[in-house]
Amino acid sequence: MKNREASVLNIKGLTKFVDDLPEPSDCLQAAVKLSESAHGRILSISTEKARALDSSVMVITAKDVPGENQIGTNKSDEPVLPESEWEYWGQPLVLVLARTRNLARKAAALVEIKSEPLPVITDPREAAKQNSFILPSSTAYCGDTVAAFAQCDYVVSGRVDSDGQEHVYLETQGCFAEVRDGGKVFVISSTQSPTGVQRSIARCLGLPMSMVEVEARRLGGGFGGKEEQASYWASLAALGAFLTHKPVKLYLNRHEDMRATGKRHPYSSDFRIGADKEGHILAFEADYYQNSGSSCDLSPAILSRTLLHATGAYHIPNVRVTGYMCKTNLPSFTAFRGFGAPQSFFVIESAIDLLARKMGCSAVDIQRKNLVSEGDISHYGMPMKRVRAKEAFDEVIAESSWPQLKAEIEEFNATHTTEKKGAAFLPICFGISFTNLFLNQAGALVHVYTDGSILVSTGAVEMGQQVSSKIALVAARTFGLPVDKIHVERTSTLTVANTVPTAASTGADMNGMATQIACNEIKARLSKKAAEMLGVSPDSIEFRDGVVFSSGKDMGLTWNKLVSAANMARIDLSAHAYYATPNLVFDATRQWGSPFAYHVYGTACVVARVDLVRCTYKLESAFIAHDVGNSLDETIDLGQIEGGFAQGLGWALLEDLRFGEDGRPLSDTLSTYKVPDEAFLPENVKIKFLPGIENWAAPFNSKAIGEPPLQYGIAGYFAVLNALRAAKPNGPDFYSIPLIPEKIEKYLDGAAK
Repeated sequence: MKNREASVLNIKGLTKFVDDLPEPSDCLQAAVKLSESAHGRILSISTEKARALDSSVMVITAKDVPGENQIGTNKSDEPVLPESEWEYWGQPLVLVLARTRNLARKAAALVEIKSEPLPVITDPREAAKQNSFILPSSTAYCGDTVAAFAQCDYVVSGRVDSDGQEHVYLETQGCFAEVRDGGKVFVISSTQSPTGVQRSIARCLGLPMSMVEVEARRLGGGFGGKEEQASYWASLAALGAFLTHKPVKLYLNRHEDMRATGKRHPYSSDFRIGADKEGHILAFEADYYQNSGSSCDLSPAILSRTLLHATGAYHIPNVRVTGYMCKTNLPSFTAFRGFGAPQSFFVIESAIDLLARKMGCSAVDIQRKNLVSEGDISHYGMPMKRVRAKEAFDEVIAESSWPQLKAEIEEFNATHTTEKKGAAFLPICFGISFTNLFLNQAGALVHVYTDGSILVSTGAVEMGQQVSSKIALVAARTFGLPVDKIHVERTSTLTVANTVPTAASTGADMNGMATQIACNEIKARLSKKAAEMLGVSPDSIEFRDGVVFSSGKDMGLTWNKLVSAANMARIDLSAHAYYATPNLVFDATRQWGSPFAYHVYGTACVVARVDLVRCTYKLESAFIAHDVGNSLDETIDLGQIEGGFAQGLGWALLEDLRFGEDGRPLSDTLSTYKVPDEAFLPENVKIKFLPGIENWAAPFNSKAIGEPPLQYGIAGYFAVLNALRAAKPNGPDFYSIPLIPEKIEKYLDGAAK
């Protein structure tokens, strides 16, 4: 694909993010005063010292909010500014405005808050004991697990823990807001959810949504961290602009961002799994204690996806899984690539690993034997169609030369005392759609200009995943034009209303389908005009490479000439289209139905080498077979697989998100929180796409790409664990993400739990 204009701007350093935009001369800078304990009651707020610092300083508190002091969507438990109580370490308590950012931050530090401490809970299991829940528990089930376990020849149970993960987007949270003529609030926000930001701002300012315009330019990364969370910072900036009638910019530094924003949900889970003598899994149960943090945020939807992916890529006839949203005094955990599925994949794979140990066989054998097949009914009641789980698994078996690779690893381990190797497979079956069904909709606005160029506006937000490039390609293919004829506009609530977040791997799917519908509407008008000009049937008209064909013959009529003629004939060259994913049925209270448009399949195999002396490891190689349908752009899809895999490996093996028992964030700088780099990743990664397949739910039979590959990183965890077992075969059962060197040392010392 030739035209990736946004990428070219990035390479040249010309992309303008929120903090790069020119500021009006009267623009005020915003800063926030963050809480310095995890739970406290506000007794008084003194602003005199802050206001005395400079005449431009203004301190805004909860009492200054003109509308509803609330931005929580699923539950009203997230105030713009707290009135009487804060609930996590790093919660913004007051908003401070000043003529410079440095002044604003100095003034914020001078705000004095008298308070008294309140009890702190940081552990989800402790929260559950104290009945501290965000919302009631949720359960998904099928069959009869009690009867099934009674028929099992092997039954094992265990505990699984997975920590959170910091988004580490390159561009931190930021927003610019100003009040324009007529009292309309205009906002440029680094957000994945422009309409969500629009709704939150309107709510806290007491305005109709029509009086709030939100624009989202290209983001410097998102990964889910700018879906729900961006509304908070945008509401604060808009509040400042609304009260002062001056432009306001709020932009967090990295330390503030890491301290005050939500991350991937940590989970602590219990499982029980049973199989017959041949290794067929008959029953599975799990309880997931989700650390939801201090407020609801997106925890219900994330927990729902956890339950729906509880069986991973396997068909299990008897299942009962329950999730608990545990309220703690930590930042509100939020959306993150994978959206609750990685946590459940880790649990089922840990269960299979322990079952294989009990049976004395390879986990690979149990995995292959229980993969979901065509015609199976999922544990949430969805018939499985166009299933490719075994196809992907067998492809990786072949590409990795598994029998030979396994023998080589065994030989290495027999001849090396200070180093050991391990390998592991990870199959995926990942559902594509929002589990909140109403979110599965999108709009597009397409303009064809008289010079033949085309402008496309959708609700999709570009954040580096190249969704704009894919939408441009959809328009180009539909019109039969070179892609350089297409320009995809920045996202704005003014051009496309009522958008849904760019998340859940649905951005290219739904917005691409809406784009295709709009393009086809204009194309039909142009085909009719071309047929009239050429004296042929409209059904014979075809567009190729900017030229009109009739019944396969070049008619000598170019796209530009046709567009000009259509304009002269007063034919509408614009179209708005709407797309809603069809055939979705889901009962969220029962977690039952067909919530997904389709599934994405794939398998990864990772090989790791562990240094038993230093307790470090090296990822040697990875083999991945992935289902992309008919790829819109293989280069983009390859990059997304590589990026998702790297992020998953980081979560599983490297990224150590820590809080103290008192709720203090301990890994809130990039000197205390490590992310994957090139040296960390496998030396050799081989990725193969499965052959194309029909997929009516996405443009040109493509498939979603963003979230599914992240799960492959879990294979890295088990590869390292298997290497450790080669050194210590009778080591403890140990399932705890991330598997950092300190945990490796404890495992080898027998201290791991």
